[in-house]
Amino acid sequence: MKVRVIGAAVAVLVLGLMLLDASWRSDDEPLAAANGREAFDAAKFGKENFAPKVVPELEQRAVELTELVPALDKDPDAAGEQYGVRQGASPYNFAVRGTGTAQAPDGNIVEVDVEGVPSDVTVSLQIGPAINGSALRDASGLFDFNDFLNQVDYAGAGTALNTEVKQTVLKDLDRDALDGKTVTFLGAFTYLAPTAITITPAQLEVGA
Repeated sequence: MKVRVIGAAVAVLVLGLMLLDASWRSDDEPLAAANGREAFDAAKFGKENFAPKVVPELEQRAVELTELVPALDKDPDAAGEQYGVRQGASPYNFAVRGTGTAQAPDGNIVEVDVEGVPSDVTVSLQIGPAINGSALRDASGLFDFNDFLNQVDYAGAGTALNTEVKQTVLKDLDRDALDGKTVTFLGAFTYLAPTAITITPAQLEVGA
């Protein structure tokens, strides 16, 4: 009998605590995170940060590929210190600009022949529909892991910026007409291998 009484008392206590913690929220109000901050809104983050903040920062930080590639070949660590951004022991991320001749797209990327970049270095632009990685977030130097509630939100910030690229920079891109065209780009990439540079474009102009 005592066990039943104790169990009932515990149940009443838990229910009381739940009622004290409960609050009414309209559908228009944002969800709150555990620490009282608003839940991460990816669409809002992308729109508030991509064009107003990230693109101008990349413009300030960007180095010409023809300057960066030889520096990486000579001393990757020194090049990273001079031109790149990273957190902890993660790979360096670089903001870059360049002009080259596009080849025919292959899946989500298009290779670009940039004069002055050695032929054994493949330069590619991500053109979707899938945009991978977090180079825009990281190369901008604007965001730290501690700015976010958790790893999920931090990753979501990178995805949100990539989504903005798809919805703005690449919205009217004619993929079928790229082969042989001159392209001028501003973007960012994560340095993973010395012979493969895959850039997420923050600006992209297609010429003749």
